[in-house]
Amino acid sequence: MTDGARVATLPGTPPREAATHCPYCALQCGMVLRETGRRIEVAPRQFPTNRGGLCQKGWTAAELLDHPDRLTTPLLRDRPGAELRPASWDEALDRVAAGVRAAQDRYGRDAVAVFGGGGLTNEKAYALGKFARVALRTRHIDYNGRWCMSSAAAAGLRALGVDRGLPFPLADLGRADTLLLVGANPAETMPPLLRHLTDQRERGGRLIVVDPRSTATARLASRHLQPLPGTDLAVANALLHIALTEGWLDRAYVAERTTGFDEVRRTVAGYWPAEVERLSGVPVADLEATAHELATVDRAIILTARGAEQHAKGVDTVTAFINLALALGLPGRPGSGYGCLTGQGNGQGGREHGQKADQLPGYRRIDDPAARAHVAGVWGVPVDDLPGPGLPAYALLDSLGTATGPRALLVFGSNPVVSAPRAARIESRLRDLDLLVVADFLRSETAALADVVLPVAQWAEEDGTMTNLEGRVLRRRALREPPPGVRTDLAVLAALADRLQGRAPSYREMHNKGPLLTPEEAFPTDPRAVFEELRRASAGGPADYAGVTWDRIDADTGVFWPCPDPDGPDTPRLFADRFPTPDGRARFHAVRHRPAAEPVCAEYPLHFTTGRVLAQYQSGAQTRRVAALRRAAPGGFVELHPDLADRLGVADGDEVRVVSRRGDLRAPARLSPAIRPDTVFAPFHWPGAARANSVTNDAVDPISGMPEFKICAVRVEKP
Repeated sequence: MTDGARVATLPGTPPREAATHCPYCALQCGMVLRETGRRIEVAPRQFPTNRGGLCQKGWTAAELLDHPDRLTTPLLRDRPGAELRPASWDEALDRVAAGVRAAQDRYGRDAVAVFGGGGLTNEKAYALGKFARVALRTRHIDYNGRWCMSSAAAAGLRALGVDRGLPFPLADLGRADTLLLVGANPAETMPPLLRHLTDQRERGGRLIVVDPRSTATARLASRHLQPLPGTDLAVANALLHIALTEGWLDRAYVAERTTGFDEVRRTVAGYWPAEVERLSGVPVADLEATAHELATVDRAIILTARGAEQHAKGVDTVTAFINLALALGLPGRPGSGYGCLTGQGNGQGGREHGQKADQLPGYRRIDDPAARAHVAGVWGVPVDDLPGPGLPAYALLDSLGTATGPRALLVFGSNPVVSAPRAARIESRLRDLDLLVVADFLRSETAALADVVLPVAQWAEEDGTMTNLEGRVLRRRALREPPPGVRTDLAVLAALADRLQGRAPSYREMHNKGPLLTPEEAFPTDPRAVFEELRRASAGGPADYAGVTWDRIDADTGVFWPCPDPDGPDTPRLFADRFPTPDGRARFHAVRHRPAAEPVCAEYPLHFTTGRVLAQYQSGAQTRRVAALRRAAPGGFVELHPDLADRLGVADGDEVRVVSRRGDLRAPARLSPAIRPDTVFAPFHWPGAARANSVTNDAVDPISGMPEFKICAVRVEKP
């Protein structure tokens, strides 16, 4: 199991091992941690997603466990402007409880908000949602996963009846004759996934990539379509237009398994390839060849990712690609279908069990009376005591500290100072709060602004479950206990709930029992106990975990939801016979291209887009502290086409300033023909002057609340 581990064992010190999963992306690569008397080593293990591979981030993940920057004591700010100082746990928790009481006494229950993260385990995501709605009784909870996959989630729900990133096992990618990747760069964001793409290529399959940049993934492709950012929807409609014109519609599938096609047919009739070439820059020949390669093979898969989704029309863009998949009869067939590449480690499970403003555990809608009654019954609270829907992530953060918004915010597992759009505005909002509390294991840029910082355990110090991009529920296993002075997130929530119990129904009321329950019984600190409650809360919902047990996961390579029966099968592949809609049919939705929320103009003549690099992850709070990753990607940069750089008089390595209507960033120029001449790119992992999200647009999709990270209007100048 530990083949490949490089371990130096001290004499007489038996090593400890844990078979677990990487703490980073939603691929959730299998790995083994091994602790000796000297160090913690990482080794890959055979698992269906990574098949024995790890990327550089995974190999170095254990370096953070004992990093010098590790927080091991609570920090407290005595007054605005003062430095954070060490404090006891009692002092810190009392401060939080007092601040919550003060805010709610003065402004009402919704004066306190909770902001979670897509890296939290299922147990922590569930407990956080319950804490917000039962202990705080606030409607304001959302999480950074709103900025990851919410547009694909909304599109999947309305078209297919369910939101599961991949409705089929990852191995299906290797079986596809044609694989269309839209706005995805897994060669840098989840490199072990390339093993499945290698399988596909070795079988003679074709890989088509749609991306404004010639990324590492695009360079592996059989065909690369390089559209103007924000025109993917037009490209999708053109592909469907061509398929219909050429007679490639799967008429039997559409007639028997879908509804709403006629309106889509009428809509895409107007998306002539020549017109879409004018809009997007993608040549007609490439559009026609792509449609042919998708429609005339036995097995085809269409995948979208952040490049297609992080737009103010992201839901409609993903819907257009689902329309294409349905018209070709792909969903439900082995080796075929539509899916989304989830980004964050538990981006899937994190939204299924209560972190989103509009959802209850099991992916139930919070405004559904039956869903409310079920969850209230599990929690033992009157159904009328459950708050209603809150604000989606950006709207929530933008309301902080205002006359009508929350005055206190509790942050778990997120760093919005770097990751939020229009980040300088959100940073200002955080500074306006009466109370900002951050639970983290490192001093992130958001934690640096906090009034209270609570040091919490890392991934290798607690058990739990994660749900990866396939909907496979996995086991995260602890290698060791947290360091002295560090508590788990579950323990933090239990302690705060204990201090706040006078503001919510009594624990006896909550669970309809006789004796008064202890905080441990009402908000368990044992993750296995939390998962057992999660199973009951999710039972009967779209994301049904009732049949998933830790023992069942341990006996296999995970369990795919929905799984309602502990003795029954799980569901690796959805849609084989019907869609989870009232009539069992998928739904077409006619969607039309519309311009970006912010068009270019004389003052801001260039398109700006963002993304990731191989050696860094998300806001970089973790990966920027790993020496090997810092050497590989030491700082931000601005990617410019050489022709654009020549017009601006910019040489490779010159510092440039990218300016939008919201702010600016400064970083060295990196000249590359990989980018379009009318577009500039910057990765979003760095704070300070290189913070890409100082520039990005905070326009949001009206359905999903997804901000338009991927395009805005800018100018580039030399400082």
